[in-house]
Amino acid sequence: MSEHFIKNIEIDNFKCFNGFKAEGFKRVNLIGGKNNVGKTAFMEACYINTYKYTATALSKVTLSRYKIDILTQFNKGIGTDYIHKYILEKINQLDKGIIKSNLKRTTINLLKELSISNDDSCYFIDGMKLSPIVFEDIYSEIMENGLEKDIDIAINIFDNSVDTFRFIKSQPKCRLKASGKFQHLNELGDGLYKYIVHLTLFLSLKNGIVFIDEIENGIHYTKLDDMWRIILELSKDNNVQVFATTHSKECIESFARVSKELEDENISFVELGKDDKSNINAMIYPYEWFLDEIEQENEVRGW
Repeated sequence: MSEHFIKNIEIDNFKCFNGFKAEGFKRVNLIGGKNNVGKTAFMEACYINTYKYTATALSKVTLSRYKIDILTQFNKGIGTDYIHKYILEKINQLDKGIIKSNLKRTTINLLKELSISNDDSCYFIDGMKLSPIVFEDIYSEIMENGLEKDIDIAINIFDNSVDTFRFIKSQPKCRLKASGKFQHLNELGDGLYKYIVHLTLFLSLKNGIVFIDEIENGIHYTKLDDMWRIILELSKDNNVQVFATTHSKECIESFARVSKELEDENISFVELGKDDKSNINAMIYPYEWFLDEIEQENEVRGW
């Protein structure tokens, strides 16, 4: 397993977590559990503690998760010392917690080590769509590596009414076979949009970590196998760790089915639940155990 992968984590006094410990994470980790059990907060904790964390990356998580406009402050020329103090104060106000992983760092230690960087080895994808600037930047990596045709072939398998995906005047567009004309991706449905985001990201990213909240949203259950095949194959090829949340039984079953088809044992299913004192605990199913639970049709979506 790659050195940059998160293998275990401890979360104390962070949002809904207190005294939480879990170990046994693999390359691709699917997280299930009942509503409001802390699936998204768990991924945020992992994201904040990612080992390559920089001020740029921390700006992303605070902007997207906490709505703190750190970049605006930085662009005013206040400087990195102020940014470090500003971030620390805000995180303390919001969470007042410490997160530890196998990387042996805490939130405060990470902040002390911050440096402004363009390192984009970590992404958190939630229900919001990517900005065209970020999306185009990811796609530029595809173009630089001559992988445009790979994108087109994979998209056509997912939706055979589309034959080409390109950025035109900085806007994501697909060419429809029937008309031969390009149409904005936003007009073609959330499923295709999300599939193309996953496809371009996993093709372009190497040696990174990706967090995807509610991974099945917008994707029809008949297309889930196509999505998991892309994620499992490309994350393996490019040494990318994945954490994703789901509420969907179909999504969990698809994850098991495709991992078995590909004989990919470097996966885990993480089931979050609460004990009788409302403390959150995790049960991590390795490959064989997970497949056995699914084949026996046992419930694994929380307790």
